[in-house]
Amino acid sequence: MLIRGSQIECQFAGATRDADLDNSWMNEALAEAHAAEAEGEIPVGCVIVGPLGGLMGRGHNERERARDPTAHAEMLAIRAATRHSVSWRLDGATAYVTLEPCAMCAGALVLARVARVVYGCDDRKAGALRSLFSIGSDQRLNHVFEVRGGVLGDVCAERLSGFFRRLRASRRGP
Repeated sequence: MLIRGSQIECQFAGATRDADLDNSWMNEALAEAHAAEAEGEIPVGCVIVGPLGGLMGRGHNERERARDPTAHAEMLAIRAATRHSVSWRLDGATAYVTLEPCAMCAGALVLARVARVVYGCDDRKAGALRSLFSIGSDQRLNHVFEVRGGVLGDVCAERLSGFFRRLRASRRGP
């Protein structure tokens, strides 16, 4: 099968546009991570974008403030998105999160029926999309979604490692 040059160019242009959109929305998730850090929370942020490209919900970690172990960025963003939706289903939506979701959040994203999850950096200790498990692509589940990792991954990883570096330094004292 031959592919003409103009078709290839269109495919590459579409891929570049998609990558630019992913970077732009990941920057929004990073803004949420910044808000979490300003509140003394682990800097993880999430935004959920609807199928037409509009913001549906946003959230950042609030576990300490809320004294709630389920107050992860993704859970709060899902709750916010469903408040602005006609259904609990987030069909066609994309979740952008700065850190690979844990098992709880990945399960919630499956249950919310998102179409796609884009994350920044891997979580080797708790990541449930690629690092430890593959919840979003497990065909045994009633729903699967597309996964794209590594979007602004270095920036996301540095935000987290910088937070923990400063936290350890503050515990050691002067």
